[in-house]
Amino acid sequence: MCADDDERAKGFTLTTTIDIPAVDTFLTDAQERGRVETPELEALALELDLGEVALEEVRAALADRAIPVDGADDADETDAVAAAEEATWAADTSQMLTDSLQLFLQDVGKHKLLTASEEVTLAKKVERGDLRAKERMINANLRLVVSIAKKYRGHGVPFLDLIQDGVIGLNRAVEKFDWRKGYKFSTYATWWIRQACQRAISNQGATIRVPVHVQERQQKLARARQRLEVKLEREPTIEELAKETGLKESHIEEALSTADASVSLNQSVGSDGDGELGDLFADRSAVDPADEADETLQRLEVRRAVEGLQEPDRRVLELRFGFTGDQWTLEAIGKELGLTRERVRQIESRALTRLQHQLKDVVRADGGDVVLAA
Repeated sequence: MCADDDERAKGFTLTTTIDIPAVDTFLTDAQERGRVETPELEALALELDLGEVALEEVRAALADRAIPVDGADDADETDAVAAAEEATWAADTSQMLTDSLQLFLQDVGKHKLLTASEEVTLAKKVERGDLRAKERMINANLRLVVSIAKKYRGHGVPFLDLIQDGVIGLNRAVEKFDWRKGYKFSTYATWWIRQACQRAISNQGATIRVPVHVQERQQKLARARQRLEVKLEREPTIEELAKETGLKESHIEEALSTADASVSLNQSVGSDGDGELGDLFADRSAVDPADEADETLQRLEVRRAVEGLQEPDRRVLELRFGFTGDQWTLEAIGKELGLTRERVRQIESRALTRLQHQLKDVVRADGGDVVLAA
């Protein structure tokens, strides 16, 4: 996880949490829309590094304002999901493709679910540093990890990798679970597992990393778009998507603009596949071949003209304009040839005049510099 776990676990007091400007803005926006989605609430917690206590305070503030939280019962449903999978586990594992995944799921099915009293007993032992109790709590809730990871398939991360990251989230949940607060462990662990899966998708699922909250909006938009396409029998507009999801149009446009998949510049194109996509893009910084050829020819003409000058004109121009290396100053040339600085300047001016007459269309004198004509 990207946030500091200890600080996240502590949370904030009611006054501190509600007084945070971002939380106040979130509540105001939610009240204007008349509802809020669970992914939005979780994204707020991730962005502000809110602990579980602080999250409950935000939920209480939403309840006080009579603002419904869509999908708020998902966490409670995880218990029912896990119980249902107890009966259908064998059927699920038989549908999996990879041997390693089959072995893992079969092993998960061997661990029994915990009762509420067993969760409390094990949590107390975990607090005292009992590693066996921690391992048992993790093993007993691996079904929950698989159930949640299934919902995040199809986003560019292999299913086994999602499960692995979900187990990491489960491990942190076991370490941070406070049995004194009275809520079920599955309810608490669901948040950690979801965040771990979402973080995995954010880090691994795309060539260009997309923030977690944007990915959540993309998933929500995809579901809403499917519903509206069936209902309207056409592609829904931005306004219709905003009304369906309760999101701002600017947020929808942002999510849609980042949803396009990356394309390799080496992708084959053409009927014969003998070209690459990158060949179709112009390099704006590249020099036009025709211009480069003209410039090369002009340089050759200038070089020949300079070599045709008599001494000391030729030598002065070669040193002054770096024909043989670095450009020399008038003073340095004077010391080299045993001449004064003013005498070198006069020779340079005379040589440029003669050169200009020889190459009227190629060279011109411009402020003391030799410049190739356009």
